[in-house]
Amino acid sequence: MKILPNLRAMLEAVAGEYAGKIAIVSGEQRVTYAELDEASNKVANALLKMGLGKGDRVAMLLSNSPEFAVIYLGIVKIGAIAVPLDIKYKFDELATLLNHCQPRLLVAESPFLESLVPALPRFKSIGHVIALGAEYQGQFLTYQEVMATSSAQGVEVELEAEDIALICYTSGPTSRPRGATLSHKSLLAEAVASADGFQQIDKDVVVLFALPLFHAFGLEIILLTSLFRGSTVVIQPGLSIHSLMETIERDRVTILMGVPYVFVLAINMAEREGINHVLNSLRLCVSGGAALPLSVIERFKLHYGFNIAQIWGLTEATAHVTCQPVDGTGKPGGVGTPLSVWEVKIVDDSGRELPINQPGEIIVKGPLMQNYYANPEDTAAAIKDGWLYTGDMGRIDEDGELYILGLKKDMIIVKGQNVYPMDIEAVLRAHPKVAEVAAVGVPDELRGERIRAVVCLKDGQLVTERELQEFCRGRLANYKVPKQIVIVDSLPKTAAGKIRKEELKRI
Repeated sequence: MKILPNLRAMLEAVAGEYAGKIAIVSGEQRVTYAELDEASNKVANALLKMGLGKGDRVAMLLSNSPEFAVIYLGIVKIGAIAVPLDIKYKFDELATLLNHCQPRLLVAESPFLESLVPALPRFKSIGHVIALGAEYQGQFLTYQEVMATSSAQGVEVELEAEDIALICYTSGPTSRPRGATLSHKSLLAEAVASADGFQQIDKDVVVLFALPLFHAFGLEIILLTSLFRGSTVVIQPGLSIHSLMETIERDRVTILMGVPYVFVLAINMAEREGINHVLNSLRLCVSGGAALPLSVIERFKLHYGFNIAQIWGLTEATAHVTCQPVDGTGKPGGVGTPLSVWEVKIVDDSGRELPINQPGEIIVKGPLMQNYYANPEDTAAAIKDGWLYTGDMGRIDEDGELYILGLKKDMIIVKGQNVYPMDIEAVLRAHPKVAEVAAVGVPDELRGERIRAVVCLKDGQLVTERELQEFCRGRLANYKVPKQIVIVDSLPKTAAGKIRKEELKRI
């Protein structure tokens, strides 16, 4: 399919070509491409009837479901801007973002409305609410009423390729929220490049598991890429690896994507119980969102027989920038080469490009965000001369393979020495009793910073701080050995599976 000018045109094209084909599976629910197009038209017409139009923000508090896809596509069909929010946020976090993006409409499932309803008068911009569920019927317009009464005819609002289709907040709320604004053009360009990188076709079945649609990984890399190619998306709720394996077997899933945590859970299950499902439909496993240790790749292949292709990217760059080959020939420790629409460079602190294998900051150029919504200061710091300064440290080898070395802002400086947290994390992960680890720097009057490692142990294992420190001493320079090792039950993580390192500094 040729690249189309906007998401509405894309959906209309695939609905025409694959009208009766299943687009989304969720439990017993099956939604064809034609039904997805018609249902999103109903949402689009309902929004127009409310007086919404181009540029208006629509906040979404929705879990993974076919309704999420219908509502998102209905929003962008009229040129409005979808603002999906993390359903785990508490009231204060939501209030910060609602006050920042000033939505005219809030669409939410009933449970997520509960804390907001009493405070709705505080949000002057919100003139309308659509509720999913019967609890607020009579008080707000419900999604069911929209489906029953709205027209399924296509809308004729003129759209431009550069119109913003999505504001995606990149981290937890702060005093200065950073919402990446992504255009129709950027989202479509990324979907094309992503599908090409995965060699994805209409016969592929992609499972959506443990990746929320309010995050770029789930929304762009899985949903929009699959819709663009005419593939089928199977939504698997919860975090049960048993249920995931049942879904792969039952629905003949061909592509599994996840954060490293998913693959670790799968390995743990295989080591504990063996593999009791037929998984021969799978052709591709993809990991993103965080670094994937080599030991996990090796253990997953040992048990399941599949390679894991790594990808790397960030929300400001629409989704992912690099991808390893789908044939399993990716270099160990690397995250692939740039997709067709991206350029990648490694630069020093002055912005000068560095030679092969020299570590520095990763900058990228391609279908970037236009800006951080209503945040010109952070936008100017992030985008310079058309290049996005990612804040990630890395190197590029002689074959163009990118390697991630850590976060620039997370660099630990001990007595003037630069320490990459990933160096420490890689050593501790190699300990036979360690499941997960994160290293951070905490203020120290004498050293500048001291290193703290926070560790999760494998089930049933016991180890002391001293033992782990001795393990590190045999493998790291003395100044890299953590002064403190804290053992915890779990590490705090974002929806995308990234560890919230700022929280570890406060332990």
